[in-house]
Amino acid sequence: MKILVINCGSSSIKYKLYEMDDKSVLAAGGIEKIGLEGSFLKTKINGETKIIESPCPTHTEGIKLMFDTLLNPTYGAIKSLDEISAAGHRIVAGGRFTKSQVVTDAMLEEWKQYMELAPLHSEAHLKGYVAVKQMLPKLPQVFVFDTAFHQTMPAEAYMYAVPYKYYENNNIRRWGAHGTSHRFVSARVCKFLGCDPKSTRIITCHIGNGASVSAVKNGECVDTSMGLTPLEGLMMGTRSGDVDPSAVLSIMKKEGLTPDQMSDLLNKESGVKGISGVSSDIREVEEAIKQGNERAALALKMNAYRIKKYIGAYTAAMGGVDVVVFTAGVGEHQWDIRQNAAGGLECLGIKLDKEKNKKNFGEEEIISTADSPVKVVVVPTDEELLIASDTLELVS
Repeated sequence: MKILVINCGSSSIKYKLYEMDDKSVLAAGGIEKIGLEGSFLKTKINGETKIIESPCPTHTEGIKLMFDTLLNPTYGAIKSLDEISAAGHRIVAGGRFTKSQVVTDAMLEEWKQYMELAPLHSEAHLKGYVAVKQMLPKLPQVFVFDTAFHQTMPAEAYMYAVPYKYYENNNIRRWGAHGTSHRFVSARVCKFLGCDPKSTRIITCHIGNGASVSAVKNGECVDTSMGLTPLEGLMMGTRSGDVDPSAVLSIMKKEGLTPDQMSDLLNKESGVKGISGVSSDIREVEEAIKQGNERAALALKMNAYRIKKYIGAYTAAMGGVDVVVFTAGVGEHQWDIRQNAAGGLECLGIKLDKEKNKKNFGEEEIISTADSPVKVVVVPTDEELLIASDTLELVS
């Protein structure tokens, strides 16, 4: 059975086509600059990158370009769209949905009340779903929610200390994000280590341009660093993470910023980019450090320090920790970030093997010492495979 996984952004569409009999990837690609000049699709054919330029003023044209590419007799993966059994969509904000859902009219109307929790993402998700439905009206489609994994958090973890009516009337609470990744790696690490997820305390560190940490106790998420939106929590590539609300109000008053302008400042101009003044890309920041850029060095110190704080906090919240996992682009490939975040935590039973850590660039491996009471493990994430698996389970 072939399952198509789709991740729509405000100006992009990423996709993977899986053969679920052996979980192989038949095709994968991404469409960039939707709604802008110079839109194109990038895919790999026999190991070589191919760029297909095509106007995509809306997501509808983008979805059509994706299907046309999959059907192409030279570099496509299928002969007919009828070979696709279902489509699974990555959905950032699912509100109170606790698991993935087959999309129906009733389900879609219920989900729309949560679209404002991730307005840029949600609008794009809806456009992608509608575009697929227009072309393949009988194709089953599934929404896989990033927030679903976090719905096991207790109220004391997800509530904000603001008047309760805002929770009741406006959905103001901590919803989290990256849940699909946290769910995948917390399950995968237990298989890798041969431990029972129902009796294991795990801290999962999804560290990329967007970043979050989750506390997973006995197979359920009990806390996570992102909040109402993906802005809360860790310092990220361009997001500020945790900041005193009074600092936000002070900047707005002194600079005369509107709420939308302040949102852009916190989401797009802050984090590693805002502190370093160089880039949101860790690799470029490290090059600047080699040139003696002190602000770049400060940015990476702040970045790792905040990960370390959340590891400590979640160890306390769970009454201890058995496994710490690093995943996602930075977590899998930047040994220095891992070392600065997990190093010096022997008081928590975490002993990092510096040599193993330094040599690991994205391989599934234990990077703690043999005598470390807490296992520190690198586990590559695979959110798309989990989306495909959920989709298969729901439509079979």
